[in-house]
Amino acid sequence: MIEIQISSLVKSFEVGHNVLDGLTFQIDQGERVGLLGRNGAGKTTLFRILTQELEPDEGQVSIGQGRRLGLISQIPVYPAGYTVEDVLRSAFARLESLAREMEALEGRMAAGESDPALLRRYGSLRERFEVFGGYDTDVAVNKIANGLSISQDMRGQLFDSLSGGEKTRVNLGRLILEDTDILLLDEPTNHLDLHATEWLEEYIRGFRGTVVAISHDRYFLDRVVTRVIEIENGKAEFYSGNYSFYAVEKERRYQERLKQYQKEQAKIEQLEKAAEQLRVWAFMGMDKTYRRAVNIERRIERMRTTAKPTKARKMDARFSTAEFHGDEVLGIRGLAKSYGDKHLFDSITLKVEGGERIALIGDNGTGKSTLIKMIMGELYPDDGRIKLGPQAKPAYLPQIIHFDHPDWNLVENMMASKRGLSAQSARNRLASYDFRGEDVFKPVSVLSGGEQSRLRLCMLMDGEINFLILDEPTNHLDIASREWIEEAVESYDGTLLFVSHDRYFINRFATRIWELANETITDYPCGFAQYRQMKAQEEAKPEPPKPAKEKAERPARGNRAQQNARRQLTICERDIAKAEERISALEADMEAAACDYEKLTALTAEREEAQGELDALYERWEQLSEEAGEV
Repeated sequence: MIEIQISSLVKSFEVGHNVLDGLTFQIDQGERVGLLGRNGAGKTTLFRILTQELEPDEGQVSIGQGRRLGLISQIPVYPAGYTVEDVLRSAFARLESLAREMEALEGRMAAGESDPALLRRYGSLRERFEVFGGYDTDVAVNKIANGLSISQDMRGQLFDSLSGGEKTRVNLGRLILEDTDILLLDEPTNHLDLHATEWLEEYIRGFRGTVVAISHDRYFLDRVVTRVIEIENGKAEFYSGNYSFYAVEKERRYQERLKQYQKEQAKIEQLEKAAEQLRVWAFMGMDKTYRRAVNIERRIERMRTTAKPTKARKMDARFSTAEFHGDEVLGIRGLAKSYGDKHLFDSITLKVEGGERIALIGDNGTGKSTLIKMIMGELYPDDGRIKLGPQAKPAYLPQIIHFDHPDWNLVENMMASKRGLSAQSARNRLASYDFRGEDVFKPVSVLSGGEQSRLRLCMLMDGEINFLILDEPTNHLDIASREWIEEAVESYDGTLLFVSHDRYFINRFATRIWELANETITDYPCGFAQYRQMKAQEEAKPEPPKPAKEKAERPARGNRAQQNARRQLTICERDIAKAEERISALEADMEAAACDYEKLTALTAEREEAQGELDALYERWEQLSEEAGEV
C-alpha cells in the first residue's frame, strides 16, 4: 500500500532557482526511509509541503487515505500555563473524547435508560477505548518519558520555560504517544543524548507505521533506515539500503558515470578530428567528403547526452598546530559545581597529557558544557581548581556560537579576528571553507547554524593552537560538512577534548572516554567501541544470589513432573543469559563496524538469528514456568 506519493513536485523561493525541480517518488507502508541531501537541498521544504504548511508551485502530493501524519520538527504553541505533563497528555485527546461520551452514556444508563442502540453504542465506545490503550495511558507516558530522559521534575515545569532542545524532546514524546501512522523526523537526534538516541532507535525499529527521517547522524541512519532517497539538484536518487550501503553505492555510481563520460568524450574527440580532416579535404575540392563531415558532426551532437558527473567540492583547510613542550596540558583537582539544590559533580580529579583525544559523554543536563566552560574560564567552580599547562594554547568551539559583530559580513569578521589580515587574505581563507562569491558579504546574523559553526572554525584554524576543545562540533552540519571537520581533526596532532553525541565522530577520534554520570566522571582509557563493550558487560552481570531466607520460602517441591520442569527451567534461564550476552556483544560489534557495509550486513544477519533463538528461549521459559507451577 502506497503511503506517500510525490509526482513532479516543483517549489522555488526565488526566480530562476527551483529548490525542488520535478521531484518524484513513492513510499510504501511500513518503510523506513532516510531523506538525505546537503543543507539547503530542500528536505525540510518537502516536509513542510507534506504537512500542508507550504503549497507546491507544481506537482501532486497524496497521503494514504485515513493515515495520520506527524512531524517532529514542528513545536506547536500550547495554551499559556501548560506543563510538560499537559503537553504529553495532549496526545490522548481522542481518548478523552471517547471517555467523555462513555461517561455521558453511563449517566443515561444509570438513570434507567435501556435502549438497545444505547447499549450497543456504549459497547462500541468501550471496545475502542480499550484498543487505543485508554486504561494504560499512565504506563505509556511513564515509558516514553523515561526513554527520552524527561524527569519527573521536568514533567512539572512549564513547557514555555524549556530550552529549544528540551521542547523538541517533549514534542517527540507527545508525537510518539499520539500513535501516528507516518512519522516525519527532521534531525530527531540533534538534541538527544546517547541514551535517548538509542532508545529512539529501538522504538523506531519496533514501530509498525512508516518512518521518513531527515538525519545527518550516520549511526542512526545505519541502525534505522532500510532505504535512502537523496535529493540533489531538486530531484531524487534512490538507494536500497542503509547509510553504509548508500555511501559505497554512491561512489560506485559516480565512478561508473565518470567512466561513461570519459569514454564518450574520447569517442567525440576522435570523431571531431575525423570531421575536421574531411572538411579540409572538402575545401581542397573533394566535394563528397563534405557530406560525410556533416553526418559525423550530427552523430557527435547525438552523442552529447552524458553530463560530466560532479562531486561536492571538499574544503581543504587545516588546523595550524603549535608545538607542545611538557607533559600536562590540563589538571583538574577536587572539582565541584552546583546550581542551587542541583549538584552537577563533586571531587573530580583528572589529568590530560599532550596528544590525548578525549570524548566527554553523558546524558543532557549532567554538566558537560558547564565543565568545558570552567576549563575555558567562563565559569568558576564551587570548589577545587583547574590549571592549564604553561605551554597550552587552547581554542574553543562552543555549542551556541556568538559573534562580537553579528551585523558585520564574513570578511569583516575574519579581519577583526586576526590583526593585520588583509581583505583578500580573508577572502582566500573563507574560500577554503567553501564561502565564495557574494556569500562572503552576507551579515553573519543571516547564516544558518551550520554555516556559523564553519565560520567560527575558520577563525579558530587561523591561529596556532595545541589544545582544541569542541562542544557538539557536528550539530546542525550536513554529512559533507561533518566529513570535512573529521578530516581537519584527523590532520590535527594536538590535544583534543570534545563533547559529542555523534557516535561516528566519537568512535573515529576518541582514545579516552570521560563518562559524566551520578555527579562524577568515570575515566575509561580506551576507544568508544571498547567502552561500549565494557558497558554491555557491566549491564549483563548476573544479579547476586537471593538470601537463604527467600529460598526457604519457595513453594513445596510438588510432583515429579514439576521437579523436572524446574530443573529444565534453571537450564533455560542460563541459556537466556548467554543469548542476551551474545546479542549485546553483536550489537557492540555492529557499532564498531558501522562503516563496513559487508561486515555490518553479516553481523546484522547474525544478530537477527540470535534474536530468533532468544525469542524461542523466552517461549520455552514461559512453558516451563507453567509446568513448574511458578506462574
